[in-house]
Amino acid sequence: MTPEDETVSKGRKKMKKTQTEETKAEETKEDVQVVLVEDECKDYLKSLFEVLVLLGEQSIPPTGPGDNKQEGSSNFQALLEYRMNCGDETLKKRYDESKECCSSDQLNQLIEVCEKYIHSKLVEKVKLNGFFSLLTDDLVQISGEWFLPVFLRYVDQSNCQKEKFAGFLPFEGDGDALAEKLLSELTDKWGLDMEQCRGQAHSCSGTHFSKIKTFAAKLLEKYPTALPSLRSTRTLNVSLANSMTSSGVQLVMSTLKKVDAFFSQSSILQLELEHAISIFYPDKEEKAKELKDICKTSWTERNDAFEVAVEILEAMLLCVDSVHDNEDMRWSDQVTNDALEISKALADFEFIMALVVLKNIMRLTQAFGNNVQGKASEAHFAATSMKAVLHSLKEVSDNIDVYHEFWNDEAVNLAAAMEIPVKIPRSFLRKHQLESGAVRPESYYKEHLSVPVVNHIIKELNELFCEDHLKALRCLSLVPAVIEQHKSTEPEEECVQVFKNDIPNAGSLTAELHCWWVKWSKKGKGETVPASLHEALQLADVKFFPNMLAIMRLIGVLPTLALEDDGDMAYRHFQMYVENTPDRFKSKSLALLNMNCDLGFDLDSMVELFLKTYPDREGVSKVTVME
Repeated sequence: MTPEDETVSKGRKKMKKTQTEETKAEETKEDVQVVLVEDECKDYLKSLFEVLVLLGEQSIPPTGPGDNKQEGSSNFQALLEYRMNCGDETLKKRYDESKECCSSDQLNQLIEVCEKYIHSKLVEKVKLNGFFSLLTDDLVQISGEWFLPVFLRYVDQSNCQKEKFAGFLPFEGDGDALAEKLLSELTDKWGLDMEQCRGQAHSCSGTHFSKIKTFAAKLLEKYPTALPSLRSTRTLNVSLANSMTSSGVQLVMSTLKKVDAFFSQSSILQLELEHAISIFYPDKEEKAKELKDICKTSWTERNDAFEVAVEILEAMLLCVDSVHDNEDMRWSDQVTNDALEISKALADFEFIMALVVLKNIMRLTQAFGNNVQGKASEAHFAATSMKAVLHSLKEVSDNIDVYHEFWNDEAVNLAAAMEIPVKIPRSFLRKHQLESGAVRPESYYKEHLSVPVVNHIIKELNELFCEDHLKALRCLSLVPAVIEQHKSTEPEEECVQVFKNDIPNAGSLTAELHCWWVKWSKKGKGETVPASLHEALQLADVKFFPNMLAIMRLIGVLPTLALEDDGDMAYRHFQMYVENTPDRFKSKSLALLNMNCDLGFDLDSMVELFLKTYPDREGVSKVTVME
């Protein structure tokens, strides 16, 4: 190679090296720009999530007060503008580029990701704590569609019973298809391990009862350990009545709801009712006072609701008629119209007959219902008394002719006192093209009311309190106060065996159970012992009895037992949201956020989930392209 060629070759190598270095420098610069854009995008999303979470925690709808520009800025946009005015440069830049901080489609995506994030946190929490129960409530209509509210009950790491609102399930379809869809949503979309489910409880009205029953049956078929049970937030008698499809019973239940809403809206209306009660109990001051005190509570939700309703029925009718007449012009049109609607129902013989039947038959389950949701000792006693309750109900069923005659006489006498004619529902006559008088009222109400009600109650009690459920409740004999109460009787090992597959060491169960009983049965007089399941779970030395601890934790997830220490806060919070949020602002996703604000929200994790859910989201790609 000549010197000239050598010089040219060196020059080319130098140029190539320089070009390579320049290319690397450009690529590095581009990488830095991409990282900066990504960081800017994440900061932008974080700002949006922070505002959304703030609104959700305060139960402020993002779309209110106006849904369009003509009505004014939405709450979400107003807060974003406030952040920009306070110096949020990321939001400012975004607004300068696109003339809006967040479109309605982007807002919906943010809300959807919030829901997804909360579900993942809840499922993670439930998995961490092991077994749980699934609970549902009455259907809720949101944006014209029906949804099934779902709650989860579990015992946390500190051995405290917890109940969390887990969200809404779309409730569309019928039969097995709907049941399969609901189960698929729980397992595939929410990620719940239903093999860990140890109980289920459903609150539903007669109109949706069959669909819920199909779902409950499908759940039990696939997961036999998910025992059907009563839900602690509803009393037994009200739950039993709500699940009946009889038109008379549904008339009673819907009317009692209206009565509760009517008199609770004003203390003046409450005083009017108390005055009417005094009129009908002039010589029984103590009884009148007792009834007045009961009416100041949520009496329509009590186990003795039907008994109370019969006792104040005449007073209620007098009161609502007086309000409707409105002679002194004290009441608004809305109040007088509501009073008229209630009056029409109270003055319907079908209502009176159904109320009397419910009062008499529910007396047999009233004490059991109070006890099973009472203290540990009371719930334990209830579990042992179930056979006696069913025996009494069967005796009524076997002699229904005699019992119905008594109930019919009571209803007819009450109707006569209120000057209400005895008749069967017009809807029945029209449906069967019958003339009035073609069917005797006594025969009609026996066939369409008394017999179905008694049969339904027997069937429901057998399903809600199956043998394994009763055995689980009898395991409350492990609570020290119950052991002390029955010192001479050691807890039944047969009952404890129902949990043999879920305890750490079944082989040592017998010996451990005996040691536990000896420990608490030998306590001296005057020594205080834990009186509740919660107190027993909080014992410092319970960890030395691993099987006992595991069993009591399992009892703690049973939906039947009342929660302690404001454990039903999630349910009360849910009720407030449903009742107080205007229909147009209800959102299944934001309801979930609002009722789980104590979970803690990691904004960085929410951003990562958003980018994973929407990797090609329009807004993100726009920013990247512009850079």
